[in-house]
Amino acid sequence: MFQQTYTSNPEDIVVLFVQAFNDRDAVALANLFVEDAEFVNVVGLWWHNRQAIWKAHDYGLKTIFNQSIVELRKVKIKLVTPEVALVQARMKLTGQTAHADITQPQSRQNVISFVAYRQSLGWVAVSAHNTDIIPGKETNIVDESGNITSVDYREQ
Repeated sequence: MFQQTYTSNPEDIVVLFVQAFNDRDAVALANLFVEDAEFVNVVGLWWHNRQAIWKAHDYGLKTIFNQSIVELRKVKIKLVTPEVALVQARMKLTGQTAHADITQPQSRQNVISFVAYRQSLGWVAVSAHNTDIIPGKETNIVDESGNITSVDYREQ
C-alpha cells in the first residue's frame, strides 16, 4: 500500500500534502513521510510511524474532513543543513463536518511545520506538527473542571 514519495524541493511536500488532503487520499498523504515518521495534530495526538499517520488521516478524511478544502496561504523554507529543511506552511481549512450543536463549522487557520530530509532520491518528510491559529489569543488555559479555553492575558 505504501510507496515512499520523493520530491525535488522541500516545499513540494506541503503542496502534495494539501493535494492529498483535498483529494481525501490518506495513502498519498502518508507516502510523503518516512516509515518511522512523527506527526502531532492540532490537539496533541501523536503518531509515531507512517502506518499510524495513514490510519489517523484515513479516519479524519472520511469522518471529520470529508467535505473540507485546505487552501495553502504561505510557505516558508529554512535550510538547517543542505540535507535538512524546516518547511512551515500557513493554511486555511473550510467545510469541516458538523458536530453536535455546531451545524455549520466556520473556517480554521493553522500552521503546519514539516521537518524534511534530503535522501538520494529526493526530499521526504520525517516529522510534522500541526497547530491551529486562534485569532486574538495568546495561549490555552485549563479550568478546574478540565475544560481548555484559549485566552489573552492582555484582556484581563
